[in-house]
Amino acid sequence: MSGIARRRRLLAAVASTAAALGLASCGGEGEGSTAASLPSGCEAAAKPAPRNEHLKRPRHGVAPGQELTASVQTSCGTFEIALDTMGSPRTVSSFVYLARRGIYDDTAFHRIVPRFVIQGGDPTGTGSGGPGYSIDEPPSRSTQYRRGTVAMAKTAVEPSGRSGSQFFVVTAIDAGLPPRYAVLGKVSSGREVVRRIASLGDPAAGQTGTPLATVVIRKITVEMD
Repeated sequence: MSGIARRRRLLAAVASTAAALGLASCGGEGEGSTAASLPSGCEAAAKPAPRNEHLKRPRHGVAPGQELTASVQTSCGTFEIALDTMGSPRTVSSFVYLARRGIYDDTAFHRIVPRFVIQGGDPTGTGSGGPGYSIDEPPSRSTQYRRGTVAMAKTAVEPSGRSGSQFFVVTAIDAGLPPRYAVLGKVSSGREVVRRIASLGDPAAGQTGTPLATVVIRKITVEMD
């Protein structure tokens, strides 16, 4: 199987189909992390308690072209995402709404696949959860998922551009994915934090991406540039 084919299969293990591949046991280290197992710059964090969310879709959206930055505060530091309001206004609007409703507060990066992606945004922590609704915004056919790209996760059987709350950050030079994942934006600062989180991927975990230690998203805030 080619490298691109392998990578395409990796993101099939997201959202509802992810649980069948073992993402429900996403905490590889048990109840929490020890400082000795973490890279410099990371704090030990306990696995967050699961939450089931049932939100309604947002009624209002961001203006296309509005300059917005999301600050992702984690137990390994903070990184920022320049949100793509021009190319993905509906996707960004939903993400901003969810961030402001606290859906991402005290959730974990439940999936870390070395040299591929780090994935979070599931309030249940299982890899199968979401906000209680979904939206569709297919990306351009020319979309490429290169290092630093932030996009929304979906199952392989869902329509192109469908998203809930789960998102992933590409850590490969090129993830080799087809243009079917709604683009949220691109990492604009804190790339070293993303690398720090990515270093906690377990090569032996395969496509399940069970982390070696818990990395918690403390909060996501969105500000106008």
